[in-house]
This record gives sequence, C-alpha cells and structure tokens, in this order.
Amino acid sequence: MTPKNTAGPVVSHLAAAWFVGSFLTGIQFYAVLLALFTESAAVVALTLALVISLAAAVFAVLGTTARPIVPLTRQKRGLWGWVSGVYGLGTAGALGTVMLDLQADLRLLTDTRLLCLAGGIWYAVAAAFFLPGTRTRPAVLAAATVLAAGTVYAAWAAVQPPTLDAWLTANGVDRALLRVGDPPPGYTLGSVGASEDGFDAAYERPGTEGLDLGVAREGHDTRRADARGCPVPFGDPIVCTDDGGGRLLVTHQGDYGYRELRLRRAGLVYTVTLHNLRAADLPAARHILSTLRPASDTELAGLVELPMRR
Repeated sequence: MTPKNTAGPVVSHLAAAWFVGSFLTGIQFYAVLLALFTESAAVVALTLALVISLAAAVFAVLGTTARPIVPLTRQKRGLWGWVSGVYGLGTAGALGTVMLDLQADLRLLTDTRLLCLAGGIWYAVAAAFFLPGTRTRPAVLAAATVLAAGTVYAAWAAVQPPTLDAWLTANGVDRALLRVGDPPPGYTLGSVGASEDGFDAAYERPGTEGLDLGVAREGHDTRRADARGCPVPFGDPIVCTDDGGGRLLVTHQGDYGYRELRLRRAGLVYTVTLHNLRAADLPAARHILSTLRPASDTELAGLVELPMRR
C-alpha cells in the first residue's frame, strides 16, 4: 500500500534535492574549472566521468530514501531512470544559469554560494517533476516555466543600459563637474568620460588630434605648483604665460611637447589639452573655455555605455 503523499515528506524530499543539487553544482563548477586549466582533454574527460559517477551515487541514495513518496524509485530500473532524469534536467538548468550569468553579467559567479543555491533549485524542480499525482507535472512545468522566464528576464534587464541618473549615482559622479564648452568651428563634441574625481570630453576635428577638456575640483592635482598655479618642472621644462581672461597657458616642452590652457572658476579647474605646440589651436581652446556651461543629457548619453559600479 502506498503511503499518503503528505506535505511534510514532499517538502523534505525537495529540500534534500535542493541541498544535494547545490552541493553538486559547486563540485561540478570547480571540477570543470580545474580540468580546463590543465588544457588536457584526457583530464577533462576523467574529471567529468568522476563527477557524473559521484552525482549518480548521491542521487541514488536520495532516490532510495524517496521510495515512500516516489513509486518510480521502488524498482531498480525506475530508480536509475529517476536518477538520470533528475540529474540530467537539473544539470541542464544549472548550466543554463551559468551561461546566462556569463552572458548578462549577473555576478553569480562572484559568489559561489549564490551560484550553488541557484543551481540547486533546478534539481529540486526536476525532482518535483517525478512526484506522483495528476496535477503534479503541470504544476512543476508551470513553476519551471516561471523560473526560466524570470531568469531570462533578469538576464535581459541586466544587459539594458542604465539611465543617466542611475549611472551617475552608481559611479559617485557629481553633476557639478559635468560641464562642457561649445564646439569650436569645425569641431564636434565626441566621447565623454566621468568619475567621482573629474570629467573629460573630447573635441574632434578631421585631420587633427583634436582637443580634450578636463574638469576637476581645485586641489585634485597634487603636483607642486607656484603661486600662479604653474607646475614645477620635473624633467622637461614647463613654461607658463598669462593668456588673459583668467586663463593660464602651460607649455610642456621636450620631445613630445604639448600645451594646456587652464581656467580656475568657482572651485573648479578647467583644462583644455592641445596635443601639439601649434599656436593655431589656441583660438579653439579659448572658445571652449569661454562658452562653458552644464552638459545636457544628450551630450552625456555616451556615459551609460561605460562600465558602471554595482
């Protein structure tokens, strides 16, 4: 006579399947990593064989204990069919979880415990599929569908670009630093970058090296400087001249000479870098510093494509 399927034994059985599945997920993950590092096909094959043998033995023991509530496991052939089904379906789900994590950067692999628990869920779902009852399998399939859909949605959401405000908040960027000047004639505003320490924007022009605007708080540059703010040379000579309008022209001489046009205003230091010593680029640099304003969201749109802290 088959004992009645009460909730207690079923929950205990599925919890045991989850525990065993979590344990095996961790064992299989590290075993495969170790085998792959050896770069030997023989080692990989041997490792997989040992892992599968261990998994089969562990699930066979679990299947034996499940005989009161899973009639399939009462016969030897049924027991091994149950072992194959639970292990195969559970491993497929766990592997899918790992692949989604790698594809969508869900960061499960950074926490082995979380990865193991996530993988173990699929073994519990697979074990539930073999429970007797006319309503069991449709319910399990529905649960597996919801779980798979939730995983896919999480992966989809993870690859969606964040909003600008979310990106700035996550990276600790102060909006006060996000300032640009209007592009000089012939130039376009190109790539932008920002961090909690500063902001930079590239001004591009075909056939030239372009200009770079950097914005930082006063005191961020820890290099020694004189009373005018001219850096003290350490190696190649540095010549500073007053460019008018509060601007300081810093000329770095040497084999790879370049210029910087600096402006200090309201606690911020604006620096336009000219990648050569040609005086012809100075009017364009002055134009940028004379038209400084807060950057628009459209001009900052490229920031959300950069890495974001989590």
